[in-house]
Amino acid sequence: MPSEPSTAGIVTDENSGERRIPESVRADGTTRKAIKIRPGYRPPEDVELYKNRTAESFRNRGKGGVIGAEGLKEQKQETAAASAASNKNAKRREARKKAKQSQDPAEAANSNASGDTNAANAEEVVDPEAEREKKARNLKKKLKQAKDLKSKKEGGESLLPEQIAKVIKINELVRELEALGFDADGEPKTNADAAPETAKEG
Repeated sequence: MPSEPSTAGIVTDENSGERRIPESVRADGTTRKAIKIRPGYRPPEDVELYKNRTAESFRNRGKGGVIGAEGLKEQKQETAAASAASNKNAKRREARKKAKQSQDPAEAANSNASGDTNAANAEEVVDPEAEREKKARNLKKKLKQAKDLKSKKEGGESLLPEQIAKVIKINELVRELEALGFDADGEPKTNADAAPETAKEG
């Protein structure tokens, strides 16, 4: 069973795999013999041309419109599809928020015990004392690193610019620790030490 003829008129026999241009009749009535095509040969007519979009748009410039506008139309269609999807996602998020808001008061009314535990969890999350200690630990760690770098510098080692910046910030870190109620070593201040601080603040 022969396949569909290509642009050059080559037909491939599906059983044998043989390629040929079939017999044809010329305009004057004479017959043109069938031509066998050697395996692997591709005539120039069958080679697909590379299409350069810029060159193509330049050729079409006389047809009106802006050069390269065809590509922009395609991009607009893609962005329209993308924005439709993002709108859909936004709507879903809004629906979820509304569902949560409508559920929360109902749950609180149904079970006071669960409401109490939720309140306790909320307190733990926004516990100012824990937050202060966490911040102090962070500052203490930075201060220790900065002091180690300072001692290295004093020992004659050369430091990188970012390490020098850390050393420069030592006083700033100490001030921040003191503002949180901790001394320069990162230890909590005693009430006697903290009293002048509170007096200053008040």
